Amino acid sequence: MTDLSKPATQMTRSQPKRLWFQPGDWVLLRGHEDWGQGQVQSVVGTRVTINFEDAGKQVINLEHAELAPVL
Repeated sequence: MTDLSKPATQMTRSQPKRLWFQPGDWVLLRGHEDWGQGQVQSVVGTRVTINFEDAGKQVINLEHAELAPVL
């Protein structure tokens, strides 16, 4: 079982990324800051559906992208 109270760790090919976020959290997609802040809608495995202010709803695969929390 994943402990969602701990921050995500760096992902390596032999170690899956632990997810720290959950639906309702606000994030930025690194490299696409122009999309604005996004609110996490769902998390399924490494796929996260996020509704961004300036890019609408997007499905992000965390194996190929990095999210940053909005504090």
